[in-house]
Amino acid sequence: MGDDISLAGDISFAALVENMNDLLSASLTDDWPNVPVERAEGIYFFGSDGRRYMDFTSGMATVNVGHRHPEVVKAAKEQIDRLIHGPVGVVMYEPILRLAHELRPALPGGLDAFFFGNSGAEAVEGALKLARYVTERPGIICFYGGFHGRTYGAVSVTTSRAKYRAHYEPLVGAIHPLPFAYCFRCPYGQRRGHCAMECLAAVRLLFDHVIAPSEVAAILVEPIQGEGGYIVPPVEFLRGLRAICDEHGIMLIFDEVQTGFGRTGSMFAAQTFSVDPDVMAIAKGIASGFPLSATVARREVMARWTAGAHGTTFGGNPVSCAAALATLRVFQREGLAEKSRTLGEHAMKRLQAELGGRPAVGEVRGRGLMIGVEFVDPQTGAPDPAAVKRILKQCLDDGLILYPCGTHGQAIRFIPPLVVTRAELDLGLDIFIRAASA
Repeated sequence: MGDDISLAGDISFAALVENMNDLLSASLTDDWPNVPVERAEGIYFFGSDGRRYMDFTSGMATVNVGHRHPEVVKAAKEQIDRLIHGPVGVVMYEPILRLAHELRPALPGGLDAFFFGNSGAEAVEGALKLARYVTERPGIICFYGGFHGRTYGAVSVTTSRAKYRAHYEPLVGAIHPLPFAYCFRCPYGQRRGHCAMECLAAVRLLFDHVIAPSEVAAILVEPIQGEGGYIVPPVEFLRGLRAICDEHGIMLIFDEVQTGFGRTGSMFAAQTFSVDPDVMAIAKGIASGFPLSATVARREVMARWTAGAHGTTFGGNPVSCAAALATLRVFQREGLAEKSRTLGEHAMKRLQAELGGRPAVGEVRGRGLMIGVEFVDPQTGAPDPAAVKRILKQCLDDGLILYPCGTHGQAIRFIPPLVVTRAELDLGLDIFIRAASA
């Protein structure tokens, strides 16, 4: 063909869908449920089959203010007419500075300085690099069941499923995973409220036998595990990690990529649990579907991350930052964090009342509109991913899109947009409860 560029010609969307496995990597297409959609608005996807689907995945915890919120769309369009790309550092532009300025008051624990990136994995990578750079220590402690992304550094601390790490070893070194406070399936065989917090004692055991605390840069944790099963730890676990970090000069990193922006009933889960981290990784809900993330720390920490120690070409894109500013203002005006808390309490009560006593339902857990339901074999109590697949399929047939989680795919996660009405939420719960009761 030489230097000529030839176009493939016109082809219908339906034909493209039929050929998607030839066009895209299997790692993109082999997922659930792959519904062909034409557009989205509010809490709904509109399929090419003419059907309307309730999106209780929020575009994977991203469109917390709903799909295509008019104010977000307007802000993005206006910014496109002015400046699409910088990059920051070569030039400086208002949206990135204004976003940092307006986001500061929403953050916990005096965190007030930002490194903007494009994705959650980038924010985690930045947090790990920042901690190692500033402390001049190599060690990172993380937890089984944690999901932090799939780039090389992020997957090195991801342990929600072994398949995410398969064929990539050796991964980044000096990573030390420990059991998470998964009370329903306690790795130490204890019962909730009747334990000695062995999950915290494991950190000190690691210090005694594997790596001295003086060699540990950071403890990285999701305040509520996402991909790992929507697992809510006891607040004592997170407070204990904070105390250990304070004792040994270790940085506490909260991965709030999924828990952030109102999802748990506060702006961030750090505020839900009243535990302040030293560093946060935030993304997903920050810009309503536009690619944006941030590694966040206090000014005095960020000042030690000197020029050239980290960088980005597309991070903090002006259009994404404009969308994020509009998103933040919608949050504030509509009180979406509080709405998440009250609607989440309502959803939890319904799910626990109508499903909680069933032998096949192991646990209903969550905070705000971040709710997980774990399914078990009624005879053995073992994880039951087959039941999850059946329920997800029935919900999809009834117009509700949900998504699995958990190491074995044994749980279903509820992450509706925070703009969902109580009537819409109840309709979604009706569909799910009916499917789970069949």
